[in-house]
Amino acid sequence: MATSPPFPPSQPSPGGGALRPAHRWRRGGRPAARARPGAGRRLGYAALSTLLALSGLVILALVRRQTGTEGFLVGLGLAVLPVPWLTAAFRWLDRVEPGPWRNLVFSFAWGACAAALIAIVANSFATRWVATATADPAGADTLGATVIAPVVEESAKAAAVLLVFLFRRRHFTGLVDGVVIAGTTATGFAFTENILYLGTAFGTDQLTGGRGIASLTAATFFVRVVMSPFAHPLFTVLTGIGFGVAAMSGERRRVRRVLPPVCGLLLAMGMHALWNGSAAFGEYGFFAVYGAFMVPAFALVTWLAIWTRQRELRTVRTELPAYALAGWLGPAEPFALGSMRARRTARDYARHHHGRPAARAVAQYEAYATSLAFLRRRGREGKAGADFAARERELLDELWRRRHVARPALEYAARAQAPVRPVHTAPVPQGYGHPAAPFPQWYGGYAAVPYTAYNPYRT
Repeated sequence: MATSPPFPPSQPSPGGGALRPAHRWRRGGRPAARARPGAGRRLGYAALSTLLALSGLVILALVRRQTGTEGFLVGLGLAVLPVPWLTAAFRWLDRVEPGPWRNLVFSFAWGACAAALIAIVANSFATRWVATATADPAGADTLGATVIAPVVEESAKAAAVLLVFLFRRRHFTGLVDGVVIAGTTATGFAFTENILYLGTAFGTDQLTGGRGIASLTAATFFVRVVMSPFAHPLFTVLTGIGFGVAAMSGERRRVRRVLPPVCGLLLAMGMHALWNGSAAFGEYGFFAVYGAFMVPAFALVTWLAIWTRQRELRTVRTELPAYALAGWLGPAEPFALGSMRARRTARDYARHHHGRPAARAVAQYEAYATSLAFLRRRGREGKAGADFAARERELLDELWRRRHVARPALEYAARAQAPVRPVHTAPVPQGYGHPAAPFPQWYGGYAAVPYTAYNPYRT
């Protein structure tokens, strides 16, 4: 393949002035912000961090007060067991277009601290108020478990998904992002709740003398950690799917951007209520709900998430050949980038020959190329925002900087993993990104995009 000259200079944007990348990369591969955040944004970040920290301290004190120090430590040790598996599953799902770690850290912290605190305070207050108003403590507990708790807890967890959707919109583009953010939030919430339940069960066993398999601690562990560690993630993922559908809708389709999240939240509340009320359905009510509803729903959501992940890989293979024809990508890269096995092979190749920094550069290249494919698909479907051209150029800039390391690795991975397939794509107009051009071309704010029908700058 012919070698490419240095990166072409930025072309003037339709509004005048040069298009520059939205952010640069410091030495070592770490991103530097395009501009230092304003005082208001920094204040918002500080306030949110303070809120989460205070919520964590308060929830820690409340749980420790209810379970005791020994019960808290036992509950903590048992509750942490499913967390690595759940977070690894959601991270695996997000590998096609990985979001930033800070979004996942925020989601888990919100679920474990803020949402858990809201649930404990609101559930206790509402249940106590109902018991006082009706003079029926048993009925108030049932109402609290089947009605109040699902509404309060799912709303509190949905707040994290809403915040990421509103303020991290660039990293929230589809169903997978909704599933990952919602599932991570619910994993944090379940972690704190399991500490409370397991610690309380251990304290009860200390008073009653329960030991071994027959103890309340063992029964609680089996139900919450072994049988249903996916319960809270499953409920909240329904809300995340609703936000994912909204993210895939055009900005002008307000009904489709509002209705799916609301419907997803209502479904999450309904399934949560059914799960909490299963104990009231008789001796085998719990197992009936578990087998008839929970397991099939979990299987269906899992299939949907994996199918969506495979659809994302097909999008990469379908959308990127146009950029390969224009010279921005190598001819074999779209197929290598559309295979997770080939991606891993490329990173291993770069690490073996050039070290860890090269492997990180290849991983960044893969992430940027995937974002570029998704962006192009949204533009082709008429769902791109006003910043389409600037975002596309930014992504192409980042790919171009890493081409010297990434291209050989991806070409090797394509030869090692991907079969040889013909490239089927729309013809590129003569003079606009023809493969024989000396360097990648840029026109009308859209690079190598033959579908001019959706170009906002076309007259």
